[in-house]
Amino acid sequence: MKRLSILFLCAAMICACASSAIDWAPAGDHIKTSWAEKVDPAKPHQEYPRPQMVRDSYLNLNGLWDYAISPIEADTMPAPDGQILVPFPLESSLSGVAGSLDNTQALWYKRNFRIPAKWKNKAVILHFGAVDWSCDLWVNGHKAGSHMGGYAAFEFHISPFLTSGIQEIVLKVTDATEVGSLQPRGKQVFSPERGSIWYQPVSGIWQTVWAEAVDKRGNIADYQVHADIDKGDVFVTAEVRGEGEAVVELLEGGVGYNTEKPSKKVLASETAADGRATLHIDDPVLWSPENPYLYGLRIKLVKDGKTIDKVEAYTAFREISVVRDDDGHKRMALNGKALFQFGPLDQGWWPDGLYTAPCDEALRFDIERTKEYGFNMIRKHVKVEPDRWYFHCDQLGILVWQDMPSVALCKSGEWGQGEDVYDSGNSDQLTIAARGNFVHEWQEIINQHKKSPCIVVWVPFNEAWGQFDTPQIVEMTKTLDPYRLVNMASGGNWISGGVGDILDSHHYPYPKMRIWDPEMVNVLGEYGGIGLPIEGHTWVDQRNWGYVKLSSSEEATSKYEEYAKQLIPIVKEGCAAAVYTQTTDVEREVNGLMTYDRKVDKLIPARVAAANREVIESM
Repeated sequence: MKRLSILFLCAAMICACASSAIDWAPAGDHIKTSWAEKVDPAKPHQEYPRPQMVRDSYLNLNGLWDYAISPIEADTMPAPDGQILVPFPLESSLSGVAGSLDNTQALWYKRNFRIPAKWKNKAVILHFGAVDWSCDLWVNGHKAGSHMGGYAAFEFHISPFLTSGIQEIVLKVTDATEVGSLQPRGKQVFSPERGSIWYQPVSGIWQTVWAEAVDKRGNIADYQVHADIDKGDVFVTAEVRGEGEAVVELLEGGVGYNTEKPSKKVLASETAADGRATLHIDDPVLWSPENPYLYGLRIKLVKDGKTIDKVEAYTAFREISVVRDDDGHKRMALNGKALFQFGPLDQGWWPDGLYTAPCDEALRFDIERTKEYGFNMIRKHVKVEPDRWYFHCDQLGILVWQDMPSVALCKSGEWGQGEDVYDSGNSDQLTIAARGNFVHEWQEIINQHKKSPCIVVWVPFNEAWGQFDTPQIVEMTKTLDPYRLVNMASGGNWISGGVGDILDSHHYPYPKMRIWDPEMVNVLGEYGGIGLPIEGHTWVDQRNWGYVKLSSSEEATSKYEEYAKQLIPIVKEGCAAAVYTQTTDVEREVNGLMTYDRKVDKLIPARVAAANREVIESM
């Protein structure tokens, strides 16, 4: 595997057409993280965005783009309203705009760039990490494609539309957010001030935009991987586009997997017959939060004895399963051993970037702090992160429960409550469309992220928000990924007899199980919410909210310790995991372990970590 210094050649490969005069500053007067001051508008988020499928060719297109807002029916981009900093969403401070978009409007982006000379005679692919929500792309005036869905990466093959010299890309985005209740949107609402747990809307590009070049004869479109820890086998299924034969290599790795100095030692190699290869090693090192050992993975496409495409990646030997303890309680097991999973509810929001962290260092910071607080798991709540977030979780060693972003389905603008609850004013056709959008995005999310060893649980529904066809959705999730557990509805409607693997209760503020099922893994999917506003570090000065509101770090930490002690007997009774609300404050919610700007630890980390160890070890 080559040094990933190749991967991060960003500065040298930034578009030659970028403006030399940069007129940009964060917008608005809300609090910001310390990283906001370090954002360079000439090269934001330059890290290679897809660590599990890395090529040598990489052209980062983040930076200042022209933007405009038009009526939704417009079919061409109007004169620009100004410049926007990609990949920060329109409404964010770091976009430099802090604008708004409603369901009658379209958001337009335009960017010029040059194709590197060494890409001559190559096929060029344009990648978008995520765009919220629906978009159409034009390249040099030609329609190149469309995509719907705000949380998954997608790509366009743009070679047929390229010309000599400067290339122009134009993107049209529409985002109804909550109007019509058609699209998954997590906690976004147009008027977050109306409630305590809703946040700003997010529109447009919010993850890295980049291009790469591949061989026109054939290339690796994608792959999937999983491991059998008992046999020491890694199974890789390669999807090949065009000609060639896939050869897969497993490489020696290391704790934390230092991507800048990966090993080149090949431990096993096999040609993928019919796209599938089985790689075997004796006595594999198992991945865990205590020992996050990652192996290198290389997939080459060979034609006539020559490598015409190659991607570098990584994988791990780890297994998530269900076991019964000596008292007959079902527990989640990591690598065959029962482990109590304990982590915070992580919303993944930023005061300056909203959905987008100000930089990769910030993205990693929350995970590092979560481990320092003594947790071994994160529940990523009704949001999906960029690939690099999961990469950091894989490197640092933390388990992840991945939620599906929820759909809101009530006429009042509040969330649907109950199985098959939809806006009573909607037609059957609209209901079908909402369900279809949900299924489409959930499939994209699972297929994109099931390579990540850190993910151990899929959570399709939360608290009955837009919950529908639960047995069918669970079955679909299991079919897409049979190697992870499924939490059918975190705190939501439970299906009689149970579907999936996990029965999940929510209870605030103190820990309590509302329901038990001896045939399911029983977990406490949310509790806590200890509120502590810190002056100078809140989104708003008034109307801040928490389930319990205290006045000092000492009081809040003591309350946390009290809840932890109350959790221990519940664990002994059969509770297999718990999720504390939450990692950071978010807008009006002041129940974070840290402030929204990440500048203050509100609870005392050492005491929280000690309490958490006691809970984890009590099982």
